[in-house]
Amino acid sequence: MGDLWDGLDRPVPEWFRGAGLGIFVHWGPYSVPAWGEPVGELGAVEESVWFRHNPYAEWYANTIRLPGSPAREHHRVTFGDAPYDDFLDAWGAEHFDPADWLALFARAGARYVVPTTKHHDGVTLWDAPGTGTRNTVHRGPRRDLVGELADAARAAGLRFGVYYSGGLDWGVSDLRPIAAMADVQGVRPRDAAYATYAALHVRDLVRRYRPDILWNDIEWPDAGKHGGPFGLRELFDDFYAAVPDGVVNDRWGDTHHDFRTSEYQHAWENEGGAAWENTRGIGMSFGYNRVEDASHLLDGPAIARHLADVVSRGGNLLLNVGPAADGRLPDLQRRSLEQLGDWMAVNGDAVHGTGPSEVGEPGEDPWVRWTAGADAFWVVVDAVGEAPVVPAPGVDRLDLDSARLGDGRRVRTERVGGGIRLHLPAPRPAGPCAVRFHDARSPRRGV
Repeated sequence: MGDLWDGLDRPVPEWFRGAGLGIFVHWGPYSVPAWGEPVGELGAVEESVWFRHNPYAEWYANTIRLPGSPAREHHRVTFGDAPYDDFLDAWGAEHFDPADWLALFARAGARYVVPTTKHHDGVTLWDAPGTGTRNTVHRGPRRDLVGELADAARAAGLRFGVYYSGGLDWGVSDLRPIAAMADVQGVRPRDAAYATYAALHVRDLVRRYRPDILWNDIEWPDAGKHGGPFGLRELFDDFYAAVPDGVVNDRWGDTHHDFRTSEYQHAWENEGGAAWENTRGIGMSFGYNRVEDASHLLDGPAIARHLADVVSRGGNLLLNVGPAADGRLPDLQRRSLEQLGDWMAVNGDAVHGTGPSEVGEPGEDPWVRWTAGADAFWVVVDAVGEAPVVPAPGVDRLDLDSARLGDGRRVRTERVGGGIRLHLPAPRPAGPCAVRFHDARSPRRGV
């Protein structure tokens, strides 16, 4: 980083480092057609296939502009080539209950929530300056959706963040379709006018809602990467002044960040360092995709495994939900969150306030991950009965007699060389077993 960004680095706040789980919310006009091809996860599908067969329903406005794409044909047959903004007017949100959403997110064990405030389609979910009527206050839901979610999040005891697409806005920029990653650089707005437009939006979000997280996407317009009025340096300075323990992600270009991000199986090289976050949907899309069925979605136990893996390596999981246009959380997504909530009610201490542990080693047979808290260690194991020996180079740190499941049941353990053998009862609820060990070097506080 250059001199312009000097002085912005500081320790990552403990609330973020120990959160473990956040909930992402992608909701917009794209939730009306709610259509994408569930061809696979980002990072596991060739780029030549990805954009033309995009599983991201929130990219619908782009995918229908690609000649020969199945989305384009679906749009022609289903909607008669209607303009995209017809979906803004059809977006009713009539069953939107933010308190219900946040109660479910809290039950699932989330410590923060990050809704989209403007995605690449340029539609804002609050009355953003300069948007005229192209926002949810004047059209569609006719509600300040950002404000309602901010209030509900804080009432539920969760931190509140905002997603903002600073790097793409199909409402104000060249509408040439994006068919490859390289096309993004040719389409994203870089000029001073758009940089000021975006800066005014983010400053307005900070002024109105005091978000704990600024989550930018794609890039920041190049003309705005300066230290003068409406520049990115001023935006960061003002954000930290308003929210001293706030954090920003890494998608502002080569500028400044508090934490790095990966997405599904993409950008795994960012999973390391002081703070990082993996984000993915419950399915293969962020926006609601009515094409997806249960075979495309993670159930609660699968999410628990992924969450434990991320936390064991020092990250947070930002798990996305895509609400339907009427404001209801689709049944399959709700079921997965409820199952995760059941698991977290018993095993949340293995996730919240924990991080990597050097006591044990991860493994795949059985599947095992380790986390460490202030005075305890957790081994998360997807097995039942007498499990194979789990490697634990730091076995001397484990008080084996203290081994308990999250619900208090004893777990019989044996030391076998440089590892331990666990005798695991059937988990209650479904999902991997999380076994807590007292730190043998700490004063005993009971089990």
